[in-house]
Amino acid sequence: MFDNFLIRPDSLRNETRDGHTVGFTLAVRHANYRGVFLSLHNGYFIEVDGVEYPTGAQTFEINGQRPRTFEETRTAVHEHWDYDDEAILHVAAPGGLTPGEHSIRFQQSVLAAYGYLPTDEEWVKNPPTPGTGAGSDKAPDIVTYTLALNDKEEN
Repeated sequence: MFDNFLIRPDSLRNETRDGHTVGFTLAVRHANYRGVFLSLHNGYFIEVDGVEYPTGAQTFEINGQRPRTFEETRTAVHEHWDYDDEAILHVAAPGGLTPGEHSIRFQQSVLAAYGYLPTDEEWVKNPPTPGTGAGSDKAPDIVTYTLALNDKEEN
């Protein structure tokens, strides 16, 4: 149920670097009340207006660190994402999103730490693709959000 609240509603923004719009960002929360070690966070299934953005187009900003790929966070075995902390998901999409409302299909992929499961060893070596339902922990469904692009600057 908490998966309906994983994205802060006013957080959809285009991301600009050196005068060029390089993609968009979302402020995201974690679905598990225990939080998660970053090495177990596998990325997101994200589809905006019918366009899917794979984990290779995503970087993740948390704990005051620069945005990192999910390949990089796989080695962050001692770094924790606490339940109440907001993270920023950066998505590479040259030109960004158009003004107005957008339909976003979204699912968090986290390899749950509940003791040994038969899939654990394989998933550490080859994490499941977000959106397949495998490794979805407390967010088992792809949830659809309708969010407006926010053109206001962050404070």
